[in-house]
Amino acid sequence: MKFAKTKEVLNQLVADLSQATVAIHQVHWYMRGPGFLNLHPKMDQYMDELNEDLDEISERLITLDGAPYATLEEFVKHTGFKSIESSYDRSMEDQLKRVLDVYRYLNTIYDKGIAASDEEGDNVTNDILIAGKTRIEKNIWMLSAALGNAPELDA
Repeated sequence: MKFAKTKEVLNQLVADLSQATVAIHQVHWYMRGPGFLNLHPKMDQYMDELNEDLDEISERLITLDGAPYATLEEFVKHTGFKSIESSYDRSMEDQLKRVLDVYRYLNTIYDKGIAASDEEGDNVTNDILIAGKTRIEKNIWMLSAALGNAPELDA
């Protein structure tokens, strides 16, 4: 099957981006504390970016004659994310660490997709994934800096 590995990773990203949006929405709803006024709308921006990536990746998967996951059950079954209980008791720092963890995980899946699409000669998907990874790494840098750390990228 043409682009089999690429399609598999793209569908993994469909599940993971869907769940990443939910995880960030959870942070968005349950954050309290210093920085709230700036961070609350920042979570909206993150969700918008992830949803744009989800749509582009899903449409690319369809273009390659794939079938993106499209139900909550499929997202949960195929995601690599672990759900955490909602709580107002998490500090703003802990909330930001959660978002950083989301982006670090996504970064690893984008790496797998870049490798698969490169191996299979799918330059269009490769470009899409490199652009997504670029946004993710920038968010990792910014979140890490907000937490007083270096981005610690493996790139």
